[in-house]
Amino acid sequence: MRLRERLRRLVPGALAIVVGTSLWLAAGAAVAVSGAADTATKYKFQELPIALPPGYDTLPKSTMRPVNPAYYKIRSWVSAVGASVAINDVTGNGRPNGMCIVDTRTNKVIVTHTPTAPAEDQFTPFTLEPGPLPYDDTMAPTGCAPGDFIGDGRIGFLVMYWGRTPILFLPKSDATKPEPSAYVPRELVPSQSLDGRYHGARWNTDAVHVGDLDGSGHPSIIIGNYWPDSDVLDPDGINNVAMPNSMSSGNNAGGAHVLRWVGATSGTDPQANYVEEKNAIPFENSTGWTLAISGADLTGDGLAEIYLANDFGHGFLLYNDSTPGRIRFKEAKGMRSPTTPKSFVIGNGSFKGMGVDFTDLNRTGKFDFLVSNINVPWGLQESNFVFVNQAKDEADMKRQLSDGVAPFTQEAQQYGLAWTGWCWDVKADDFLNSGDREVVQTTGFVQGTANRWNWLQEAATMNDELLRSPAMWPNFEPGDDISGHEAIAFYARNAEGQYVDISAELGLAVPIPTRAVATGDTTGTGTLDFAVGRQWGPPAFYANQSPNRGNALTLKLYRPSTGTGETGDGLKGIGAPAYGATVKITTPQGTQISQLDGGGGHVGFRSFDVRFGLGSHTGPVSALVRWRDINGAMRQQTLSLTPGVHSLMLTDSAEEVSSR
Repeated sequence: MRLRERLRRLVPGALAIVVGTSLWLAAGAAVAVSGAADTATKYKFQELPIALPPGYDTLPKSTMRPVNPAYYKIRSWVSAVGASVAINDVTGNGRPNGMCIVDTRTNKVIVTHTPTAPAEDQFTPFTLEPGPLPYDDTMAPTGCAPGDFIGDGRIGFLVMYWGRTPILFLPKSDATKPEPSAYVPRELVPSQSLDGRYHGARWNTDAVHVGDLDGSGHPSIIIGNYWPDSDVLDPDGINNVAMPNSMSSGNNAGGAHVLRWVGATSGTDPQANYVEEKNAIPFENSTGWTLAISGADLTGDGLAEIYLANDFGHGFLLYNDSTPGRIRFKEAKGMRSPTTPKSFVIGNGSFKGMGVDFTDLNRTGKFDFLVSNINVPWGLQESNFVFVNQAKDEADMKRQLSDGVAPFTQEAQQYGLAWTGWCWDVKADDFLNSGDREVVQTTGFVQGTANRWNWLQEAATMNDELLRSPAMWPNFEPGDDISGHEAIAFYARNAEGQYVDISAELGLAVPIPTRAVATGDTTGTGTLDFAVGRQWGPPAFYANQSPNRGNALTLKLYRPSTGTGETGDGLKGIGAPAYGATVKITTPQGTQISQLDGGGGHVGFRSFDVRFGLGSHTGPVSALVRWRDINGAMRQQTLSLTPGVHSLMLTDSAEEVSSR
């Protein structure tokens, strides 16, 4: 009898082992996507050296930042972000072969040309310096987004920081080439200093979205702050800092700020004026630990919906209900079925949102979107998100979003994109011009020699009342490692149509934490290259040398320049980028949709080109172009275009103009 009783008591434990083992094996089978070697044969990339400013290599290089005394024992954690990269046309020659890079090793913002730039587009690399605006050692740059913030056809830069509000570097109208004297630093958020010191808000920015949010025809800006306004990088700062008040629903952070464009002046003393729209985003959606922002026009009305990716809490999809001169968003949430995990529902996610990108993943002519999270085996085994658009059409999407419903299903595991590592920026683009998107995802956190995942897991079980205090966190100091040797992921579709990571096969799997990825056709030949921002490592540029690429359609979309005080062509392009414009193409192979991405994600910014891979298709392409003109009126026109590069001026109609 005793033996029978003992055996009976062992059954639950044995059953738990069987169930746990079955789940582990099932998860392992789900992660293991086959076909990497065969898939990789279609691709080839060559890393090329990036030109840096003269004497740059002799500058002191760091691997840690000075931090507030309250953060000292977790200074490796606090120092783990800030690397940024962007690709865009900074010369005005019509080719996106300029770059803006934030190098955390020096805390410098570098403007340079791509290694593939022709001689006429090359210039001496330089750094963007904030002076004469107030700036000190308690501040550090965290991102650089190129953009035309004046509307005069010249590309400037929006630089984000920890420790202060962002700075706009606006191009002068008499500048003839990119160089330090060609740009004037201006405060994005007005503030005054009578003593030369900074007295503005202590923002700590880790994300930005630039786009025509109100349909006015001009670029407004959403700033995503991580830490609450505080002295994060001041080693002599007061103890005004905090950690998240929850691992799964943190809402005590810097959050989102919306800045509406209200006017600009071109010339040798350029200005761009913005005002903050305090009520643009509902308060309950605007206090997260924001690490990424992106948007796309889901409803066809010329206004981009926005997704806020928040660490330590819920990500939010925001329906755009704005009118010219008034920006307003309201939340739309996903629907949950009995079989849907809570975090797979938009608005309810407890995973760690680190990156986001909108794309047409399935050639349906509808925008889906990808979200990066933490999904480390034997660490935090959560999941990336692939939210697939389930609306019948744009009218159906508008009806549901306006009712507060987000019609998307989460299908990352089905696509093979669920588990990568500690993930950050993500970009989906077509590197083979096949019509299918590849997915590039940056990864890795803190690099060291002592694995501290067990300490982090203990912190994850901490009472929320203790979690918000930095003193209660375990130590994360130099030498500690948390997913520090993960490599960038490059996902491509295998023969079964599922995504497989082929970064190792392509020689891209360098074990240095990466933060940002930028893409662009830097040669103007229909060939998409990409660049990577590394945390505490040198940036990298990869030239696309893949064999047997298909045909491509590349559209450069402009509005007429509206700047005043013109003095020369200099850095001026054909026109101002048509922020918010979308294009839907139809070929015998199906329908695709894309957009002019004004800047979004986690501090990696693609060029403004709107690209489509056409595969073997050589005939005309039907392209439905939709945009807001400079007066905010909604326009659309269907064009028949041949494969290749086309520059379109968008007024009350779309007219092809000569490319430079």
